[in-house]
Amino acid sequence: MPFAGDPLSEPSEPVVGDLLIIGGAEDKLGRRSVLTEFVRRAGGSEARIAVVPTASSLGPEIVDVYAALFTRLGAAEVYGVRPQDRAQASDPAVVSELDRATGIFMTGGNQLKLSTVIAGTPFGDAILDARARGVTVAGTSAGASIQSSHMVAFGPGGATAKQRMTQVAAGLGLLQDCVVDQHFAQRNRYGRLLMIVSQSPQLLGIGVDEDTAAVVTRTPEGTDLMEVVGKGAVTVLDGRDMVTDAHAAREHRPILASGVVLHALPAGSRFDLTTRRLVPTARPVDPTEADELALANRDLGKMARDIAADDASPSALRRRIARRNRGATP
Repeated sequence: MPFAGDPLSEPSEPVVGDLLIIGGAEDKLGRRSVLTEFVRRAGGSEARIAVVPTASSLGPEIVDVYAALFTRLGAAEVYGVRPQDRAQASDPAVVSELDRATGIFMTGGNQLKLSTVIAGTPFGDAILDARARGVTVAGTSAGASIQSSHMVAFGPGGATAKQRMTQVAAGLGLLQDCVVDQHFAQRNRYGRLLMIVSQSPQLLGIGVDEDTAAVVTRTPEGTDLMEVVGKGAVTVLDGRDMVTDAHAAREHRPILASGVVLHALPAGSRFDLTTRRLVPTARPVDPTEADELALANRDLGKMARDIAADDASPSALRRRIARRNRGATP
């Protein structure tokens, strides 16, 4: 698979890498559809994947786990890059480790730690530059939240949006004018995402379920197209035309949020993040359904011919049908 920067495959127009925003708890033992999709988009058998485990509280074993998974899925090389503080995230030797990657994978953990260590540093800028040259960037859980321009820092779950139930920090900005939340349905995080959208209606709220990915590609027209992959769904909250009292609601009180457009998108759904509209997808036709449809069309054709012959005498019509049936007999 060619990549931007390869001497024989340099495109005439800049290539922007794909994003995989994974809701956490991705399947690592069964079909592994989300991780398989990442390796495929990162280059398949030619993929060189940099695992960034900065958010995780685990030691080197977190890189070992993903290295084993990605290698089994066909990647050529998997290695860890772990800046522990902003000084390391500004170290040219650490930053340059991303130069040879065709895929970057940010693990789960503490998203506020991930943000405070890499956002606004040369390492964070290198991730943005990598995507600009065609590298696929993925992140699960904390690594998903940091991809948007605004990031959920922390806060409890709950179905009702309440004042101050969560706080927002700056993300990397790989995806602009959005805020991403993860473990969405499993941890009932609808309320806190709605609270953020109520306070900032210009932001598009994106909630991603576990073992599910919002895969974002840049179209030739310059729009961001999202497709849902995996077991669960992606919930989108569009508050552009909403009515809210978020500016006046008292601390920890429910917030008025009226006129929010909700999109519940299962696997296979496609959504234009730029125009904020659902993209229709053609449903694949089952072969047995196609056969039944063809048979029904033949029956309708016969009926139409019989109706057209209704001015013939019954005996003439019977003879015509008999001749037709004899001709159809093998």
